Amino acid sequence: MRIALLTESGAPDASGETRPWCDRLVRGLTGHEFEVYALVRTPGAAPYRGRAVRAAPLYGELPLPLVWRPEGRRARARGRLACRRFAACFADLLAGFTTAWAPGVRAGGEELGGTAPGASAGAGGERREGQADRFAAGLYGLAELARAQGRLPGLLRSEEAVRLLEAACRAPGAPRAAHGARVGDLLAVTAELERALRPLSLDWYGDAPGSAYAFGTGDVPAGGGLATADLCHAATGGPAALPGLLAKRFFGTPLLLTEYGVRLREHYLARAGARLSAPVRALLGAFDAALAAETYAQAALVTPGNAHTRRWQERCGADRERLRTVHPGMDAGGFTAVPDAAADHSTTLVWTGTAGPAKDLVSLLHAFARVHRAEPTATLRIVGAPGTGPEDAAYLAHCRALAAQLFPDEAADACSAGDNPVSFEEVGGPDAPRPQDAYAAGAVLVLSSVAEGFPRSLVEAMLSGRATVSTDVGAVCEIIGGTGLVVPPRNPRALADACLALLRDPGRRARLGAAARARALELFTVDQNIAAFRGIYLELMSRTPCRPAVGTAPGQDGVPRLFARPAEAHVPGRWAAMRGTGQPAPPTGRPPSWADQDPDGGSTQAAGRPPGESERPSTTGPAHQRPAEPAAAGTAAGADRQRGARP
Repeated sequence: MRIALLTESGAPDASGETRPWCDRLVRGLTGHEFEVYALVRTPGAAPYRGRAVRAAPLYGELPLPLVWRPEGRRARARGRLACRRFAACFADLLAGFTTAWAPGVRAGGEELGGTAPGASAGAGGERREGQADRFAAGLYGLAELARAQGRLPGLLRSEEAVRLLEAACRAPGAPRAAHGARVGDLLAVTAELERALRPLSLDWYGDAPGSAYAFGTGDVPAGGGLATADLCHAATGGPAALPGLLAKRFFGTPLLLTEYGVRLREHYLARAGARLSAPVRALLGAFDAALAAETYAQAALVTPGNAHTRRWQERCGADRERLRTVHPGMDAGGFTAVPDAAADHSTTLVWTGTAGPAKDLVSLLHAFARVHRAEPTATLRIVGAPGTGPEDAAYLAHCRALAAQLFPDEAADACSAGDNPVSFEEVGGPDAPRPQDAYAAGAVLVLSSVAEGFPRSLVEAMLSGRATVSTDVGAVCEIIGGTGLVVPPRNPRALADACLALLRDPGRRARLGAAARARALELFTVDQNIAAFRGIYLELMSRTPCRPAVGTAPGQDGVPRLFARPAEAHVPGRWAAMRGTGQPAPPTGRPPSWADQDPDGGSTQAAGRPPGESERPSTTGPAHQRPAEPAAAGTAAGADRQRGARP
């Protein structure tokens, strides 16, 4: 089948799994035809080098002018009509996310004045449902306008859009933080909304006759775009899922959504670090929440990567019946079970990852100070580089200074050089050329984070057969199960006690390491992930009506369509006709008794046969549709008909 994989490059991704997972999925499911569609958020985030990709920018100014001046009276009339239509749709969109909250709940750190979509709130539920309908009506109305006129980006940056946003901020039920929005805040929000809604104006849909404003680029040859896809698979939420929503709206293409990190939460954290004003954060957070709720409502199936993500999705309105957890797959080929560390490394703790404030290395250093006082031979290896955030490099430098202060270099005698029990290294160095070497050099892996999604280093340590000590954040408990020790975050004393318990008990370390490797091989490999999505693809397509190729009537293209004939079409008798397949009843005997049941559960009498009247074969119609001649009285078919003819 033809799969349209919708991605977003350069977006905040706390899990770090989206990009490698997409590559593994395309390589693993070789029986399907993948087309990658990427929204690029930053200039340096080139998507999927070496693979045919359709890409569209979500950064900078658009290549076409925003101002459109029609010439001629009719053109000006159409322009005024388009402006009025835009004003109505954009007002619905704004009302759908600015008033969809009830007082008293904080979302994303801002006082939005409401219960998040999907939560129960008594009488307010009907109002929230109506606001969600207004958001959807405005969103798809803008999409229709973009298909017909191609002027949506310019209208979203117009003065009229700013006026409509200002009116929505002053309307009853709007976020309290938005009431004080100034002109600069309104301009910042409209600019961000224009970038987030750029997928509505893309040329990816293939059949829009009026795609006058198309800025998608890529090396994929024109072939109908999303109009010819059998399934849209969004690798993340947010703007990347918008093309899938429109493909479902325009062509009936089913949408599958996969989230390995909570995109809504990542947007909240990214904007908190960007030092935006409170009105901007409140309005953009409300828009993200409304878009997430609409995506969850329209997706045929949502596959979170862990229970932590699943809880967020349920809180944002996702239907529990359409949620199915699929853990991200990792390549276990390079990780083998290594024996317990040698005697000189039997008291070595290892931390790996990307250094940043969320990793809480400060608590780890204070915990190791307690470990070092109890076990003077213990050492700590911190293997990792600073992250890409603006504060990550300074945070790592602060941790180095703290380690030098807590553990001054002390020599054993006057002739020896001083040594520090804490070392800072990077993967690729002489002591740890690969991540596997870092896990093999220690006895226990330590995770001290205060915020996590699906920690990759934890799974890699489990694949290496290492015992682990982790803080209870994100999906840690779901990953570990009962194969490691878990302590509360920001608790150096508990972290130190757990590390000492494993360092002093080699037998327990070995048992936990073996159990951890077995669990990782069972749940977190590429093979199980690929097998899960192979089954999900077939399941979704089996529930989707067959659609002809774009621009052709059913049967004109001559290409067999997947699941075009359901299994019921091969059952003799009236079953195929009742299912609406259009297949004539074959000239055989009476169908099986279970086929006499109506699809709604009643008997065939409810389908039009009077009570007490048996099903008699018709003697009219073309010869190829006439039933066979009655069988002899001694045959089973003849006996069935004689019994059926009795009153």
